[in-house]
Amino acid sequence: MKTVKISALVLAMAGVFATSAHAQSAKTNAWEGAYGQIGVGYGMFVPKIGSGTAVTKNSAVAPAGIPGVPAGTPLTALGYPANVSQGASASNVNNVNTGLANIAAGYNFGINETWILGVAATYYPGASSSATGQLSVANTSISGALGTLPVPGGSSTATYNVKNLYSIILTPGYAIDKDRLAYAKVGYTGATIGLNGPTLAYQSTNLTGYTLGLGYKQMITQSLYAFGEVNYASYGTKSLTATLTTGTQLQGMTVSGVGTDILVGVGYRF
Repeated sequence: MKTVKISALVLAMAGVFATSAHAQSAKTNAWEGAYGQIGVGYGMFVPKIGSGTAVTKNSAVAPAGIPGVPAGTPLTALGYPANVSQGASASNVNNVNTGLANIAAGYNFGINETWILGVAATYYPGASSSATGQLSVANTSISGALGTLPVPGGSSTATYNVKNLYSIILTPGYAIDKDRLAYAKVGYTGATIGLNGPTLAYQSTNLTGYTLGLGYKQMITQSLYAFGEVNYASYGTKSLTATLTTGTQLQGMTVSGVGTDILVGVGYRF
């Protein structure tokens, strides 16, 4: 009876190993299947901000001492415009240079023994370090019953950062062998630009665009691998809506930009 039980156990174990071997052999190549990874690195974002208009409600009143005009008379009652428009622009906008982290998960489909096609999602948690720029409002003038009156402009420092960066990508890859994989990345990406400053209440604008990348993976153990990659993202132009603490509204300004990053990390191949 004992011999029978041992024989049954041996047969069962042989069946398990045979099933495992069959599952492995069923893969088109070693890089087929699911994976997850984490990475750290360095990134840079280069912004492009277009000019626009600063629109302010005209709440000015006539001063005392003007013949025939009672002090405190709204200028709008004297033929002046209800809103004052001034040119608005950004200058000396610095690039964001920041450390970053990245998490990703995906699945590789085997095309043949050499080529794969993967699909993946990536996310960069947290916000980048901040960068600054100058927000300027140009001098102008308005005309009415009292003649032409000057409206001064000014400038102030604004701060911005990049956060909520994500991408959904396709990853065609070349399996050099079971331990080495070279791959490319192409897909859709998005990010949030956060703006604030002494005269600018916090505002955020969501950008979207495309991303490209190149990478390499090297197995360390049977399941654990190391990787390195470089990524590029181009974000399309988006209208910027912002309100200064004075109530002035920025209109017609646009924001876009490009980003690059270099990552190294480790992953697990299931």
